[in-house]
Amino acid sequence: MSIEVRPARREELERVNELRGAVNDLHVQGRPNHFRPGFNAELQQRVYAQFDSDDYEILVALDDGAVAGFATFLAVRRPEGPYTLPLNYLHVEEFGVDAAHRRRGVGTALVKAVRDIARKQGLARVDLDAWSFTAQPAE
Repeated sequence: MSIEVRPARREELERVNELRGAVNDLHVQGRPNHFRPGFNAELQQRVYAQFDSDDYEILVALDDGAVAGFATFLAVRRPEGPYTLPLNYLHVEEFGVDAAHRRRGVGTALVKAVRDIARKQGLARVDLDAWSFTAQPAE
């Protein structure tokens, strides 16, 4: 087993979208009153817009050469305001690991890579919004 994490390539975005679709389905199932069903065209195109953006980064985790996980994120830098101190952190917008590759270190490798990128950018914090229904029980 060999896990490699690196920036996504455009030709891998279709596979990333397959994983994003599974994550979306999980959210719809967990909170049907909050999330829209269906992985619509707008959601599918979002990853291409992120890929082309200077603001977002997309990582893929390869498990023995196959795209097994992904993370999309951006650096948030808010200047000091009259009421607040500066706020600088890395925000993980989407994160997912293929069910067939879980418990193999894919997620851990992605988190480590994201934390390393944050550290290199001088960001001391990484944020990821998560819902309790996305927690996977230990096997």
